[in-house]
Amino acid sequence: MFSKWSAPFGYKDVLKISLPLAASMASTTIMQFTDRIFLGNYSVEAIAAVLPAGILSFLFISFFMGVSSYVNVFIAQYTGSGRYSKVGSSLWQGIYFSLIAWFIMFLLAFAADPLFAMADHPKEIQDLEKVYYTILMFGAGLPVFDSTLSGFYSGRGLTRTVMVVNFIGALVNIPLDYVLINGLWGFPEMGIKGAAIATVTASAVIVGLYLKLIFSDENEKMYSVRSAWKPDLELFRRFVRYGLTNGVQFFVDIFAVTYFVYVLGRLGKIVLAASNIVLSIDGLSFFPAYGISIGVSSLVGQALGQNRPEMARRATICAFHITLVWMLLMGIIYVCFPDTLIGFFRPNDVSDSEFGAVLEHGRIYMVFMACYVLMDGIVLTFAGALKGAGDVFYVLKAVTVGGLLALVLPCHLGANYLDFNSTELWAVFTAYIFVLGIFFVLRFRGGKWESMRVID
Repeated sequence: MFSKWSAPFGYKDVLKISLPLAASMASTTIMQFTDRIFLGNYSVEAIAAVLPAGILSFLFISFFMGVSSYVNVFIAQYTGSGRYSKVGSSLWQGIYFSLIAWFIMFLLAFAADPLFAMADHPKEIQDLEKVYYTILMFGAGLPVFDSTLSGFYSGRGLTRTVMVVNFIGALVNIPLDYVLINGLWGFPEMGIKGAAIATVTASAVIVGLYLKLIFSDENEKMYSVRSAWKPDLELFRRFVRYGLTNGVQFFVDIFAVTYFVYVLGRLGKIVLAASNIVLSIDGLSFFPAYGISIGVSSLVGQALGQNRPEMARRATICAFHITLVWMLLMGIIYVCFPDTLIGFFRPNDVSDSEFGAVLEHGRIYMVFMACYVLMDGIVLTFAGALKGAGDVFYVLKAVTVGGLLALVLPCHLGANYLDFNSTELWAVFTAYIFVLGIFFVLRFRGGKWESMRVID
């Protein structure tokens, strides 16, 4: 283990690239966590509405983010091969795609009424869900642009810039969230609408910072970030081919989780609120591990760009060990302090008996979460490595089969025919994570990904 510390693509290199990305994702987690704490303190209805609406908007955003974020792998492999002029061109293909994506998602904002009618949640919850979803979808192009522009840095291993930019976004989002939700400093009290506006505003700040930093004279000289603006149809075709596969995988994964949340919502406001709180807490472990996963993709891409698959394997194994330590720590915290974590979300105007019911359900769900976080770390690490190699078609197949057969179908049958309670549905969700982990470990061990490339 110690011999891998300073070795190329060993623990030191993984931490150097992944820790800033993990910190960057942690800032995203903090934004979402505080956003939902503020809404939880505001009302039970608000916290019950925010996760279904947020997940539905992210269901659409995730598809386009999955495509745009694959710029990271192209830039990593072109950087590894020393073909720097292709870095700027790859970035521009992602920018063109992001513009198209924004237009499509803007139109999807007007589909709120039929989408939330299908969920069959209580009317007061539906009204709040539609408000939150519509505002997020109007600004949905911003996180897609964020994924494209951040790839310029993460693909080259310069992840501190990503961290700083996202921290600044968090510094804008958190106080603005509190002010707009509760109506302070001369602003009207907007509740869940204010939370959505604060989120979109922070995303705009992040994109603006990236644009200022990327299109500099220094980057133009090295990577042709301004002069390589012309569409490259061959490069765009390859980017879309791999990116769309990645995007569909994102979409299917989020769709499966979305269906799980919506089925839980049919069991009542208390179950939905408790599940939303626990899934919000889950972000504390998930998003930093997802940052490490992005770092793994970059390192694997750079190593394979140099035709060094043994280095790619070393980086993945080191990242796997680091992620397991993090997930184990978070699992212990989830088991030992469930009441404290859930208590952050307690609404100010709710009675002890009503919140006691939320707490009772939440404790059970936290146990399930503690059980699956380790396997979630395995999923993120090895899926990141496969994506960095270009093995996105297998990742898509694994997530599709696992999501539809191990989560959506059992949830559908359980909710509609077998009268599953919330505990049984959470057991299905936990089993789904384990199925994905087995798929990705077996594929990585097979080694087929070592001969793959996405660049010409």
